Amino acid sequence: MKILVTGGAGFIGSHVVDAYLADGHKVVIIDNLSTGRKENVNPMATLYELDIRDKEVRSVFEEERIDVVNHHAAQMDVRRSVEDPSGDASINVLGGLNIFEQAKRFGVSKIIFASTGGAIYGEQDTFPADERHAVRPLSPYGITKLATEKYLYYYAEVFKIPSVVLRYANVYGPRQNPHGEAGVVAIFASKMLAGEQPVINGDGKQTRDYVYVADVVRANVAALTYAGSDIFNVGTGIETDVNQLFGMLREYCGSRCEERHGPPKAGEQQRSVIDSSRAGKHLSWRPEFSLDRGLRLTVEHFKTHR
Repeated sequence: MKILVTGGAGFIGSHVVDAYLADGHKVVIIDNLSTGRKENVNPMATLYELDIRDKEVRSVFEEERIDVVNHHAAQMDVRRSVEDPSGDASINVLGGLNIFEQAKRFGVSKIIFASTGGAIYGEQDTFPADERHAVRPLSPYGITKLATEKYLYYYAEVFKIPSVVLRYANVYGPRQNPHGEAGVVAIFASKMLAGEQPVINGDGKQTRDYVYVADVVRANVAALTYAGSDIFNVGTGIETDVNQLFGMLREYCGSRCEERHGPPKAGEQQRSVIDSSRAGKHLSWRPEFSLDRGLRLTVEHFKTHR
């Protein structure tokens, strides 16, 4: 089949593109390269350098005759969304709607959407949170992801375009951008390998569920053959605080930097961990990479791609 991957030059999207191509599918990419990189683009894929909000997106659907949309393109920096909620909504909501309208117009058979299992639940009542947990996002980023999920429900119910929503935990791994505000693993590892001093926000006791990118890719592959519409968490169910993460990365990077703390970030979520047992039941998906193994592979990547 022919699959459109929006954001296919980015961190997660480019790995998804590689997997789809390896399985024999044809892949088309829409990416404006604002955070994605051309060197991430598989040469077997067709790249259209466009913003998902552009009118020219229609011509891609018209020319390529897309079967499935895998929608990863997004403004994904939580802190940036707080600083510029309108800009965040413009990309994540209006951009998504532009893609979905073309999917409707040109007969796409399925949409797979990269949502968030961290920001969408807000401060949790239960740990880990399953898909039935209340959704109380505390950032504009989380709100736009939830809004997009609701739009996809509308397209599924009214226009019969099934959608599989994958709510990711904190994804890390090779190709992650170490120069932004998001992606603590990439930021810490790149600084340690460069002999610089990373700074931990606050006391470092805030926890996250860290899932390796190769595991996330497997969920996107499994979603292709899922019949109907549904929402699945994609995480490990294991909490790790930032201080633990810092110590592990310092060891793997061979760094002697000290554990230095800075002021806490206003509104930062304290605990986030998700239950992915439904994905195990319905997608036959379970995480295969331990945090130890995933971090070691990530550090090796940054050593060779500095």
